[in-house]
Amino acid sequence: MLLSVVVPCHNEEDVLADLVREVLSTLEQADVDVELVLVDDGSRDDTVRIMRELHERDPRCRFVSFSRNFGKEAAMLAGLGYAQGDAVVIMDADLQHPPHLLIEMLRLHGEGYDQVIARRTREGDAFTRTVLSRLYYRLVNAMVDVNMQDGAGDFRLLSRRAVDSLLRMREYNRFSKGLFSWIGFPTITVDYHNVARQGGGESKWTFRRLLNYGLDGIMSFNNAPLRLSIYIGAIVTGLSFVYVIGLIVAALMHGVTAPGYVTLIAAITGMGGLQLLFLGVIGEYVGRIYYEAKRRPHYLVAETEPGAREGGSIR
Repeated sequence: MLLSVVVPCHNEEDVLADLVREVLSTLEQADVDVELVLVDDGSRDDTVRIMRELHERDPRCRFVSFSRNFGKEAAMLAGLGYAQGDAVVIMDADLQHPPHLLIEMLRLHGEGYDQVIARRTREGDAFTRTVLSRLYYRLVNAMVDVNMQDGAGDFRLLSRRAVDSLLRMREYNRFSKGLFSWIGFPTITVDYHNVARQGGGESKWTFRRLLNYGLDGIMSFNNAPLRLSIYIGAIVTGLSFVYVIGLIVAALMHGVTAPGYVTLIAAITGMGGLQLLFLGVIGEYVGRIYYEAKRRPHYLVAETEPGAREGGSIR
């Protein structure tokens, strides 16, 4: 059995060699052949140079380098495309995904599971972040067509048929966490505790990126926001109709009173805000259609190790 370990990398010069050493030493305990597919996502440091050196020392370390930063989703897609393994593991380069879990994941895969998900517990997280995360997943799971687990990220083992299924879905706006759930297949979860990021530095997940990621999760697998706009519009129209009837009745019974300036301004600003909100939702979906219609590649490769070829083969 050949196991491929796909590692998206962006400015990981401080930890990449440590990650490769730990992964290879861990997998010496397993009866598998190993390849590491290191994907450089437009790093500005010496990540690519280190990848070259790792490949020269050990041909099991393969690498793909993008022409610029295309994002983690593109890096994972490229890694899956270049991976040759009978099973593929996706993990981060900063050692927050513990390599020792690979042995347990392989054992469970041997029992017939196509997806072995490593789910991070939230012990040690800030209370506010934990609450917001749980609320987000409840909202998403109530709206989307697939079920997504809180704490289950990209760290997982995928069988070859699961990888091939993911590669068949070439949409431009990718939300891998949802795609993993959408393909199905027998799945099991392994919990692990938080691990501190190695090599210093801060997480690349800023509040803005987390917010955009959350919106992607809501909009990638359903048209619920559009339908919600219809419902809210119908409710507001109904309330407005009732309000107008009330004004007419009041005018017939008591005559015309002084104009309601505050009511008028509140109605105008409220309706204007709703219209802009609905236009934004519609615009988001139209923008996604626009990008899908262009059919641009998800990434451009600047360099690979000699002989590398996408599609799971080397010539």
